[in-house]
Amino acid sequence: MDSSAWDERYSGAELIWTAEPNRFLVAELSDLPPGRALDLACGEGRNAVWLARRGWTVTGVDFSRNGLDKGRALAAHHDVEVEWVLADVIAHESPPRAFDLVVILYLHLVRDDFAAVLEHAVDALAPGGTLLVVGHDITNPTDGYGGPQDTSVLYGPDDVVASIGELTVEKAERVHRPVETADGTVDAIDVLVRAHARPFDEKHP
Repeated sequence: MDSSAWDERYSGAELIWTAEPNRFLVAELSDLPPGRALDLACGEGRNAVWLARRGWTVTGVDFSRNGLDKGRALAAHHDVEVEWVLADVIAHESPPRAFDLVVILYLHLVRDDFAAVLEHAVDALAPGGTLLVVGHDITNPTDGYGGPQDTSVLYGPDDVVASIGELTVEKAERVHRPVETADGTVDAIDVLVRAHARPFDEKHP
């Protein structure tokens, strides 16, 4: 989907993804001390706003103007500041080594484009910074529930790890996410990768 399609999807008054942060973001990052954070493909801003509420200085990047407008409204509701950047994450390049945290949640692109975004994310990490990637797993169409069915835009933990260079991988796994349906609770299958850049003294002995 291009930016106009996402603008149309976000055109309604209600939030598509609710105002609550992603469960894996909360579980993985609640204990991190706040610093500078970059949320790539931030959508309606729920995760960026959650980080800002916890004291992070946050930049959210997305190519949907309507999505960012909703993010601004959500940030204003919670009385926090977020820098909202209207840009395509495939072409956008953030300042190098500038962020203590980079998050990419449920961004699904063809393999080369996704690898390029991961490369930019790694370059944006400050020494010791954390990268968190969460998305629909490539096994989800057959073994899980919901999400994109086109496997050309899906990936597994190993695909992410292969694209993040010299980062130290802390977790690279498939995780189950309960989804309530009319027929009961079913599990979606997601990818979760958490990694960190080496501290400055390790990179420059």
